[in-house]
Amino acid sequence: MTSKLSSIAAFVAHALVRAASRLVSTPALAAGLLLAAALGQAAQYTAQKVTVDGADVVRLTDTTRGIVVSILPGSGNRAYELTVHGKQVLAKPGGIPLLAPWANRLDQNAFWANGKKYLLNPGLETVHYDNNHLPIHGLLDKAVWTVTSLKADGHGAVATAQLEFWRHPDWMSQFPFAHTLTMTHRLRDGVLSIETRIENLSDDPMPVSIGFHPWFQLSDVPRDEWKLHLAAREHLELSQNKIPTGKSEPMKFPDPLSLKGVHLDDVFGGLIRDTSGEASFSVAGNGEKVTVVLGPKYQNAVVYAPPNRDIVCLEPMSGPTNAFNMAHDGTYSSLQSITPRGEWRETFRIKAEGF
Repeated sequence: MTSKLSSIAAFVAHALVRAASRLVSTPALAAGLLLAAALGQAAQYTAQKVTVDGADVVRLTDTTRGIVVSILPGSGNRAYELTVHGKQVLAKPGGIPLLAPWANRLDQNAFWANGKKYLLNPGLETVHYDNNHLPIHGLLDKAVWTVTSLKADGHGAVATAQLEFWRHPDWMSQFPFAHTLTMTHRLRDGVLSIETRIENLSDDPMPVSIGFHPWFQLSDVPRDEWKLHLAAREHLELSQNKIPTGKSEPMKFPDPLSLKGVHLDDVFGGLIRDTSGEASFSVAGNGEKVTVVLGPKYQNAVVYAPPNRDIVCLEPMSGPTNAFNMAHDGTYSSLQSITPRGEWRETFRIKAEGF
């Protein structure tokens, strides 16, 4: 009888190891899940701090659905891995970086806010430039965030981190609006949601032109067989430097749009929203599909799909590229702003299916 029980125990243990290995991307995490299961304490959701290659990582898991999200608080609080059953949904090295305090490009080495022109200081080396020497993607790609909350329960796994922008003179010299950012990553019901909260600590209104730049990949078919759904009615006209001219045209792309022979680095507006005010963009292969759902305050989307790389970026944007300066020029009338001591808050969600 004892030998039979031992055989059964060995069989169960082997099955748990195989199951855990399929669900996660690292042996250490698989071992942790196996131990929890063996102790009868395994939970669907977990949230933990780990060290990977010497870096502090926040890891959220959904063991039931085999989803693992890994975040780097010390490098822009960027989610750099999203795996489903061991398959990587995010393309490296991009991940999901925050673009702030301006998203994409400015058309000059300065920006306008509240009727005043603020010059950037390139000598501080906190500003990044594109190939045309235009400021791009803000200041915070390498910022060190502080994790303020990490928890998991039967409803999901949640990590919250904070960045006190106002404490950094080099950033304040470029964007002199004292503010605090709070970012919350939440894994629940097979969906990763990212909420951003901005508190304006300044005495002046603070303009908002932020965004995210998620890099996605599919693995079930070649890139030429990927198809995009673009939930937009307007396609913005861009200059040769990828700056909106202030003009737009009705949506010119079919739905779905095959990526075969297509190169996109485009800005879209007039987003098509459901009854809750959300707009859904997606990329699909044969069975794999990634959907990005934009909350109401994300008024625009940028889609980047270079022909020579197996990636596509579906980017939530609070406004179009160069929103600060377009608002001053009168070519953009919907620039969002935060009142003194007020806040801005919005969420976008990512759902990966078929992986």
